[in-house]
Amino acid sequence: MQLILASESPRRRELLKLIGLEFSCVASKVNETGILSQTPEAIVEELALKKALAVREHNTNACIIGADTIVYIDDEIIGKPIDDNDAIYILDKLQGKTHTVYTGIAVLSPKLQSVSHDATRVTFVPMDKTEILWYVSTGEPRDKAGAYGIQGPGGIFIERIEGNYFTVIGLPLPLLYKMLKKAGAMNF
Repeated sequence: MQLILASESPRRRELLKLIGLEFSCVASKVNETGILSQTPEAIVEELALKKALAVREHNTNACIIGADTIVYIDDEIIGKPIDDNDAIYILDKLQGKTHTVYTGIAVLSPKLQSVSHDATRVTFVPMDKTEILWYVSTGEPRDKAGAYGIQGPGGIFIERIEGNYFTVIGLPLPLLYKMLKKAGAMNF
């Protein structure tokens, strides 16, 4: 069965390659506004499903993987920064605190539709303005939920994680494996 990642995320592609999957990528081009869900868990699941459904329209016989990641802190949902100033604001909000990263996954095969999520708590070290400005200048925060990447230079500011590391990157591999196995798209 053909496997399609409904994303152009380089991080998600790297993770699928890491576990040896053969797949293609199709951008979902889903409008992420107008989400009806209220909780972080429901939001990432709804967005992951919307992305997978959009790609399935033209790929009905494939197994489609959709995913979405958000950061949640102080009852606020934080997505990707809109610009460097927004990244500075977000990082200032996260520094010295613990937040939760939610990643939703949807797996759609011809026989099955499965949607789930995983959550990981991440604690930042306290950062001063110089550190925040340096990190933003690396460019890494620009396309990442929460304005940081744990797998790059931003990793030096992560004091602790509680949960799955891959959830923070954007694709919780143990959960994805279970979902793909159930869909009949990953067998040994």
